[in-house]
Amino acid sequence: MYLLAIDQGTTGTTCLLVDERQEVVDRSYREFPQIYPQNGWVEHDPEAIWSSVLETIGDLMQRHPECEVVAIGITNQRETTVVWDRASGRPIHHAIVWQCRRTESLCTALKQAGHSERFQERTGLVLDPYFSGTKINWILDHTHSRVRAERGELAFGTIDSFLINRLTNKQVHATDTTNASRTLMMNLATGQWDPWCLEQLAVPELILPEIRACDAHFGLTQGVPGLADGIPIHGVLGDQHAALFGQACFAPGEAKCTYGTGAFLLANVGDKPVHSTRGLLATPAWNLCGEITYALEGSTFIAGAAVQWLRDGLGLIDKAAQIEALAASVEDSGGVVFVPALAGLGAPHWRADARGAFFGLTRGTTKAHFARAVLDGIALQIVDLLNAMTADSGVPLNRLRVDGGAAANNLLMQTQSDLLNVPIDRPPMLEATGRGAALVAGLGSGFLSSIDRLKGEWKAEKTFSPTKDESWRNRQKMAWKNATERC
Repeated sequence: MYLLAIDQGTTGTTCLLVDERQEVVDRSYREFPQIYPQNGWVEHDPEAIWSSVLETIGDLMQRHPECEVVAIGITNQRETTVVWDRASGRPIHHAIVWQCRRTESLCTALKQAGHSERFQERTGLVLDPYFSGTKINWILDHTHSRVRAERGELAFGTIDSFLINRLTNKQVHATDTTNASRTLMMNLATGQWDPWCLEQLAVPELILPEIRACDAHFGLTQGVPGLADGIPIHGVLGDQHAALFGQACFAPGEAKCTYGTGAFLLANVGDKPVHSTRGLLATPAWNLCGEITYALEGSTFIAGAAVQWLRDGLGLIDKAAQIEALAASVEDSGGVVFVPALAGLGAPHWRADARGAFFGLTRGTTKAHFARAVLDGIALQIVDLLNAMTADSGVPLNRLRVDGGAAANNLLMQTQSDLLNVPIDRPPMLEATGRGAALVAGLGSGFLSSIDRLKGEWKAEKTFSPTKDESWRNRQKMAWKNATERC
């Protein structure tokens, strides 16, 4: 008997088979196309996403034809927004991706109307194109579908809702607390949709999914190629929340950073939300059986995506994995500083108008210095987040757990430890998001027994300890501060 985890990410979909020992037995992965209609806009074809899910499930079931799936967990890129026709299940527009900046003008208008503080009080979020609410508004207006939405003919969902709807043959329209919290529409105190937020964003309530606990029952599979009918969906969380759970950060003060397309630092803050005064987000970590644990989050939009850009945009490397050796071929960046604002700057700056830049170029600058500066820039963003998080929570971070594809880069992890001046613990399995969704599905279905057991079985595969002195850190931070201010 196995748990099936669907990890639907920004650039691809991974499916995992997890056994009762919480070990990943097998995995399958498919990339899907990124769509860039114009500068600063990012879209996905929801049908391509669904195809990638079916292909990865099909791979696993073909390799394990006798396996019995007892429950399904779903974790997903969070703010990416889909609107579909309830009757046909077909999307009315491409999904607008979390990185997309097209709704910047609407966010600016809401700020100028004086709504920033009230949105933050109610949702824990800042007014930024990152979140789903303004994306829904854009889709309804630009597809002339507002009347249909008000009649209840359309459905909105983040990717989790879209997949639940497809997996259950359109029988269930639901989301979980963590994904709902990323829309600018969920009241953090009540855990329900907030009428005032809906009114400001001009989003009809009839379009919204039902909000359920992460370990709730989200329906049964029906008519999914490769899967038996009647498999329960029992674990649903946004990717960063799933990673926090998968890293067993169950106690206040425990934190993880996921290095994926972007980089996301989350710290468990306990059973009451902590509202940030420094540009971080107050967010549910997870909701189990109706009891919510909260987190502080700092999000950067570009991390692993900067490495992909070096590969695909500039052609400096042929494979993403080559960046480590190239960057390690020089002692340092040679004075080059890279600000990864390729999709604006996220926390704690929240400048949608910022753009990426290299500073300090000379005739002696080589592609190795570019590579080293990119890794440094990814790590320096996390320093900003950690400083803000420590100030907001009042709790110093003593060590950090890491996951995500870019966490496999030893040079990046050592640089991160040196800059933060804390040990970095890396587990044997970097896919903490999929594992977290599987574990919540296991708890919700009764397949796994308790959180205490999960915590006791977490272990680090490698620890990176600081090797640099304070004067080195101060020089790096000053050069970074000067560069970000100029962006």
